[in-house]
Amino acid sequence: MSKHYRLINKDGHAKRGEFTTIHGIIQTPVFMNVGTAAAIKGAVSTMDLQQIKTQVELSNTYHLHVRPGDEVVKKMGGLHRFMVWDKPILTDSGGFQVFSLAGLRKIKEEGVYFNSHVDGRKIFMGPEQSMQIQSNLASTIAMAFDECIPNPSTREYVRNSVERTTRWLARCKAEMARLNSLEDTINRHQMLFGINQGGTYDDIRAEHAEIISEFDLDGYAIGGLAVGESHEEMYRIIEAVVPHLPEDKPTYLMGVGTPANILEAVDRGVDFFDCVYPTRNGRHGHLYTNHGKINLFNAKYETDARPIEEGCGCPVCRIYSRAYIRHLLKAKEMLGMRLCVLHNLYFYNTMMEEIREAIEENRYQEYKKNKLAGLQCGQE
Repeated sequence: MSKHYRLINKDGHAKRGEFTTIHGIIQTPVFMNVGTAAAIKGAVSTMDLQQIKTQVELSNTYHLHVRPGDEVVKKMGGLHRFMVWDKPILTDSGGFQVFSLAGLRKIKEEGVYFNSHVDGRKIFMGPEQSMQIQSNLASTIAMAFDECIPNPSTREYVRNSVERTTRWLARCKAEMARLNSLEDTINRHQMLFGINQGGTYDDIRAEHAEIISEFDLDGYAIGGLAVGESHEEMYRIIEAVVPHLPEDKPTYLMGVGTPANILEAVDRGVDFFDCVYPTRNGRHGHLYTNHGKINLFNAKYETDARPIEEGCGCPVCRIYSRAYIRHLLKAKEMLGMRLCVLHNLYFYNTMMEEIREAIEENRYQEYKKNKLAGLQCGQE
């Protein structure tokens, strides 16, 4: 049994739980608000995050290693003190960015050699380096270093890559244990999540899930999805993987997704989510409501005095009109982007509250059906 994760209720495969960390208890299912470089894009502060029901902030190991440097963050007392946030932080391992941003790179058993996308300098990152960077950042949860497999890839490539990711996981676990034993480590209770890979091969995915479960980690992620495969493929892979991961540990679906993706993945047993959609869409005037997505750049909102969504309790909808926010966006005023991002994150965080309540009350199927029907009407 996990000493950190408590399963409160199950409704079908949907799980309602609590995950206890050194920085507070996370109510699951949870959506983690993405602050890549220790800030949510769109001029959203950590004071704002407290207002919009954020439970977990997610930052990026690779980006913070490149700028300002993880050693700088350590000197400033760790990420929590640096960005003034007292709740849990998850840092991803940098693996995805190494494979998506680096361009020319060499993958070897010891790790990956590549050039920084900022200034071109040569960087080496392997399991030990990723753990050291994340230990310097002092996040609540660190992610294991893995290879993000290109999609599609041959079966032989995928199998070899997954086997290397498993060997890297063993090195991550050993290095984290060493770092957590050191006197000068800021967060000596840092947790480690392993990552399941395997492309779109169900059997390799299931086998890898069983192998990494033996590592007895704090949680497990499903990686390498939302990278071009269809939603149906993604759901199929989740169904293939989740039964082979421990039920008494959190399951994290990395980089997913739309509200519909989250509703479907929760139904298949996933606890943790993160995605840039609410912030990215918000910065472009695309807003989530319970009656479909709206685009504030549309002319029909020019004199619309209503809030983004009537009945919404977010700090934006309580004060501002669609017309005013549209004006800000058209005038390229940063406040327009900020207000849209705040609303979208509030929408996601509130949806997760509703999901948790529905699972507790054994009415998740009804909730999911009604929510999806609302989300699909009036799309712009």
